[in-house]
Amino acid sequence: MSRKLKRRVFLRFSSVMVSGGMAAATFGLPISAMALEVEQVGDSTINLNVAAVAASLYSESGYDLFGNRRDEGHRWQEGFAELGLELAPRTFDDGGLYGQLSVMGTFTRGDGDAGGFATGGEEDVDIEDAYLGYRHDRVRLGNASWSLDASAGRQVITFGNGFLVASDGLSFGDTLGDDFDRGGAYYLAGREAFDKTASIKASNDTWTHQLAWIASDNAAQAETEFGALAVQRRHTGGLVELLYLRGLDVEERFATSTQLERDGMDTFSLRVEQSLGDALSLRGEYAHQDKTTQENAWYLEPSYAFKEVPWQPEVALRFTRFSEEWDPLFYGNTAGYGTWFQGEVAGSYAGPFNTNADVWHLALRAQPSEQLSLGALYFDFDSRDTTHRPDMGGRELNLYAEWMPTEWLYVSPLVGWYDPDRSAAEGGTQLGGDGTSLHAQFILGVFF
Repeated sequence: MSRKLKRRVFLRFSSVMVSGGMAAATFGLPISAMALEVEQVGDSTINLNVAAVAASLYSESGYDLFGNRRDEGHRWQEGFAELGLELAPRTFDDGGLYGQLSVMGTFTRGDGDAGGFATGGEEDVDIEDAYLGYRHDRVRLGNASWSLDASAGRQVITFGNGFLVASDGLSFGDTLGDDFDRGGAYYLAGREAFDKTASIKASNDTWTHQLAWIASDNAAQAETEFGALAVQRRHTGGLVELLYLRGLDVEERFATSTQLERDGMDTFSLRVEQSLGDALSLRGEYAHQDKTTQENAWYLEPSYAFKEVPWQPEVALRFTRFSEEWDPLFYGNTAGYGTWFQGEVAGSYAGPFNTNADVWHLALRAQPSEQLSLGALYFDFDSRDTTHRPDMGGRELNLYAEWMPTEWLYVSPLVGWYDPDRSAAEGGTQLGGDGTSLHAQFILGVFF
């Protein structure tokens, strides 16, 4: 399976290297390298990668974001399928070319999602990945051995754990017109590749340096173009990473007032991960944006793993603060439910959407077997400024399972309850009152 398909759906099931660093899932189910070898070219192979993911979802309430939802339950189905050819060297020890070309189809059916991002009749087929790279893992620079990696084209680029940049996965339907329509599949967000990229990365056992240019073709992201510089240092039990993002351009006709400020905006971030013993760990990040206002966002997350207890449960507590005019950029999930789409209802449909909010998050996860992971996630949201915008405060509880009965089949049921502080009529977003609303979904994926 290609590196992208691993990341997309096996959210918590692998340790993903991003910017040369670690975004390790604590409860990782094993992934086999699943790909069909179709041709051998020298020391490389050409592999066929196939993925198909479908979801059936239900929300007891609709959310008034675009004025197109009703005061009733919403049932809808989403899916994507990707077919790709991958060039994969057997080793990068002496250098080698790699790349991928893939096509993806997406759809939404039924009532459309609860937030109204897709209305239920969307579908599209288009190029997803189209990139080529060269990597050499044994380059001698001074007394150290480095890995050098250069790539360009249409691909996913992620920094850190996705707090600022995870992918270009925001996937609207036809709600705002044809320019914004990416074929639906808003929740599954199958389309993740940035349209144009160029990346150079150098790493050794201690350091990783990455310089990248990234351009989106996503109207919902105002087709933002930006540059990035990341420097990471790994040490015993942890890492420190500095990230700088420079906004270079936006398409003004698609941009919101917040997105208009991306042209010329500077974003700085400091991220830390540290083990404090065999069971206790701490993660945190502070980010600052320099635009017409000075904005900031940060989080702190201690976690404790009971490694000697059956099912190896882990408990984590996280507090996140986003200032009133914070631009959430390209955030997303990189390590499973609750990463940076906080709450299946709030993070996807009701808000807040990683701006103007304080969020408490308590997570309990366990692994009964190598194939099965269970979790309970609680969120408490508080909108910081409600004078000129909706009050998106509330609470949410999600219970989920992720099961891989075989190396090619993924199954994930989830049920959630969302309790907003205010209804849409009272200045919130939930239609039909401020009572607790039920959400349920079932995801099925197959991969070859």
